[in-house]
Amino acid sequence: MALELASFTFNPFQENTYILHDKSKECVIIDPGCFGPEEEKELRDFIEGKGLKPTKLILTHAHIDHVMGCRFVKNTWDLPIYMHEAEKPVLESTNRVGQMYGIPVATPPPADFFLAEGDTFTVGEHELKVLFTPGHSPGSISFYYEAQLLLIAGDVLFNGSIGRTDLPGGNFATLENSIRTQLYTLPNDVKVYSGHGPHTTIGKEKRGNPFVRE
Repeated sequence: MALELASFTFNPFQENTYILHDKSKECVIIDPGCFGPEEEKELRDFIEGKGLKPTKLILTHAHIDHVMGCRFVKNTWDLPIYMHEAEKPVLESTNRVGQMYGIPVATPPPADFFLAEGDTFTVGEHELKVLFTPGHSPGSISFYYEAQLLLIAGDVLFNGSIGRTDLPGGNFATLENSIRTQLYTLPNDVKVYSGHGPHTTIGKEKRGNPFVRE
């Protein structure tokens, strides 16, 4: 029973939202960035069309583009929110950051549970491991499914790039260390699904990423 991944590109920041699901029909929603009725409908129609049963809302980090749909998702399916504890101030700043960008976004509900390095969570029969990968934000986490060599990396590592480190709580040295010690130690064939842009592989980034190369 394979773990399946669906992706959606949402909001003015072109953020990637992911749904993980399997034949059990359980699903987990990661980084819901849906903004406005049309994008909310796209997400809801996919879930209802597949007959999926959402069980968790999980955040790789709490920057505004990754949390725009949190209130909608939590209210629609009554889901618990999971994230790293260090992201609390980031999440709480959503409304203020939205005002800076001229985008009206209400601050999402607080997290119900916190995830830390080495924790796991399940999607049906599949267990994913939490990797602590700060640097883009203070509590960035990534999710690794070893059985299918699949990584949800948030804004830590992109296809040919890395997450920006000039936002509050960002630090290049910390991000570089996260990439080298947590991600580049994974097998080269691991497929990386990032918070923006197309997917890549660990091997490709180790060989050619201009910011952090092995």
